Amino acid sequence: MDESTAHIILFTAAGSVPVVLLGAILLRAAGKRSLTSSMVVLVLVPILSALAGMTVVSGLMFTAELHRTLLVLLVVSVVTVPAAVLLGRQQARKTVWEKQIREQERAAEHARRELVAWVSHDLRTPLAGIRAMTEALADGVVADSADVSRYAAQIGREVHRLAGMVDDLFEMSKISAGALRLEPELLDLRELIDEVLAAHRVTAERAAVALHAEHPDSAITVTADDRALGRVLANLVSNAIAHTPPGGQVAISAGSDDGHAWARVDDTGPGIAENDLPRIFEVAYRGASTRSQVAAAGVPVGSGMGLAIAAGLVEAHGGDITARNREQGCRFEVRLPSPGHRVRSSV
Repeated sequence: MDESTAHIILFTAAGSVPVVLLGAILLRAAGKRSLTSSMVVLVLVPILSALAGMTVVSGLMFTAELHRTLLVLLVVSVVTVPAAVLLGRQQARKTVWEKQIREQERAAEHARRELVAWVSHDLRTPLAGIRAMTEALADGVVADSADVSRYAAQIGREVHRLAGMVDDLFEMSKISAGALRLEPELLDLRELIDEVLAAHRVTAERAAVALHAEHPDSAITVTADDRALGRVLANLVSNAIAHTPPGGQVAISAGSDDGHAWARVDDTGPGIAENDLPRIFEVAYRGASTRSQVAAAGVPVGSGMGLAIAAGLVEAHGGDITARNREQGCRFEVRLPSPGHRVRSSV
């Protein structure tokens, strides 16, 4: 290497190294603010360091050759800086999206683990009862015809309960996996409430709970899936009956305001503990003992997923579901957009 080459290298390094160091400082500061700023700094550092190195090598003499070099670097900057801004914003959105996806996956995995733990615990109880009763019948421990009939009836109830739990688990898995498919159509919310009322009247009578509906004479039209919305209301009514003491009341009301149709289920139960309200729609969350089931014997025990399923189905319709305490009991309210709003086909 001759002396002139060594001088060029030395002068180039003397001009570019300070720019690189300054760029590193700016990059560290920009990294704490935004990815776009970091991308701009990364693009400008090599351009400015090259400019500084060439300027020092030229002895600060703005010759025609240096002028052409400056022009080239200027054009490169004009082209690359906007591109860096766009790429930085795109990368930032991708990073945020990936972070959200990871958080959702962690939340879903946590929910799956809780669900599996809950299923393994709650399925064990009815299965143990069925096993004990079938073994007693098979071994002849229970021989009296009345006892045999009683055991058979109890086994039937437990099997019915297990079937309901499996159905709820299947529905919840579809909601969680985004595999739920809705078939929206124009419905009169009043007719759906009357169907739910008729289906739960016997259950309410067994629990000694008065069940009635209140809605206007005019139609309350919503765009919804008949089966899904019916299940939402059925779950809310079943939950209200199960948590209302004998002699209490459960009322279903409906109406419309502000471009939304709403349905409310009010009960005269013990209400919901304030600490439980934010989590009341979580899978298998039953909350404090103040909201334990108090209805009479014979009322089917819930799976623990009814409110979570209701919340998932309402969300799939683009609506909202809320719960709050009243002076006596609590109120669950479902609000759905009026017809004309597009309903999502899946969650």
